[in-house]
Amino acid sequence: MKLVKNLYLNNRLFISLTGVVVCFILSFIIDGFVWIPQVLFFGLLAFILADVLLLFRTRKGIHGHRFTPEKLSNGDENEIRIYLENFYPFVAAVEVIDEIPHQFQRRDLAFRIKLSTLESKTITYSLRPVKRGEYSFGAVNVFVNSPLGLLKRKFSFSQDALVPVYPSYIQMRKYELLAISNRLTDSGIKKIRRIGQNTEFELIKEYVQGDDIRTINWKATARKSQLMVNHYQDERSQQVYSLIDKSRVMQMPFNGLSLMDYAINACLVISNIAIKKSDKAGLITFQDSVGTTLAASRGNRQMAQLQEVLYNQKTGYRESDISVLYSHIRRKVTQRSLLLLFTNFESLYGMQRQLPFLKSLANQHLLVVIFFENTELRTFIDNPAKNLKEIYHKAIAEKFAYDKKLIVKELQKNGIQTILTPPEQLTVNTINKYLELKARNMI
Repeated sequence: MKLVKNLYLNNRLFISLTGVVVCFILSFIIDGFVWIPQVLFFGLLAFILADVLLLFRTRKGIHGHRFTPEKLSNGDENEIRIYLENFYPFVAAVEVIDEIPHQFQRRDLAFRIKLSTLESKTITYSLRPVKRGEYSFGAVNVFVNSPLGLLKRKFSFSQDALVPVYPSYIQMRKYELLAISNRLTDSGIKKIRRIGQNTEFELIKEYVQGDDIRTINWKATARKSQLMVNHYQDERSQQVYSLIDKSRVMQMPFNGLSLMDYAINACLVISNIAIKKSDKAGLITFQDSVGTTLAASRGNRQMAQLQEVLYNQKTGYRESDISVLYSHIRRKVTQRSLLLLFTNFESLYGMQRQLPFLKSLANQHLLVVIFFENTELRTFIDNPAKNLKEIYHKAIAEKFAYDKKLIVKELQKNGIQTILTPPEQLTVNTINKYLELKARNMI
């Protein structure tokens, strides 16, 4: 039964059988050719038996395995590898069909390769998930053609693998490496000159070439009979809170990824960079009520906890309420902090209803309101109108785009830092703003 289950017929066999049937029909029409279909039939049967013997004589003709990461990175290209090795005594023509999770909606993922005896190859492809959660991989199905090409044998490997999709840890590591190597400008991060000094005294040490002569401690120099300088360090351990709106305004998708997932990915990156800059990173999620609160910290486990918390966030269908967020922050966040509010405003009226509470937050903390530019509207506006209907539509689109600019001006007029950004540039623009505020000693 197992042999029958794993045995498949090739198109070449169907063509051969069709030829035998045609010969049988001709034998009844033309006398003296009765023996031809019989010879062809038994010859074909012999070839089939030979193919079956060659395919099933080797018990494990093909060995294979799928290698997936322990977790996938949301919104990024994740590398998947399939390892195959041929134990047949002949060159195997192989077709590989991988059963990827249904969330990707792809049914064309097939590869065709040839493997010599004892040869191994690795097939590499990538998948880009756009939604967090658990993704179930099916089996890796390998179909091996027989040497004569009449039959196929099926092998299945790596069945039922469950892989979670987490917020973009690939993006987080990328910016972390750039920050460590001082190469953030390679990804569009602006190099901002530090204004003034905001330092704490740390220790007195011996002068070495390159030290600022303005920091020479003359009293210590007189006592030691050698140049001594004061050593300062930047003020550290400022609190950076990411405030993520989970209401219905954050469900809008761009390039398959929702606005909330863009915000979650940016939150993970900026929190990691803040910790690398010796600040504390925290998180608050909300819609009509406060959801999750993770107190600001720079401990060793903070980033791991942040990833787990962000992994479980889901958008809701209710309207956001900044007043609830303000009350919660007033109780829980007692130290002046940098608040990065990820939300979205589609109308000036919608922002004005929340403005009193945004001003109250800005009076006690350094508030940065981050919301999104509709890139699809921008593309529509840039295309020339061809008829009267498109002129009307373009005028409406320009009105919406202009409202976004009015929102920015209104917030800035009330002393609130603002970022209006395309979703794809959210992470870079948020890092730029954080570094700018650090350089200006505003936090």
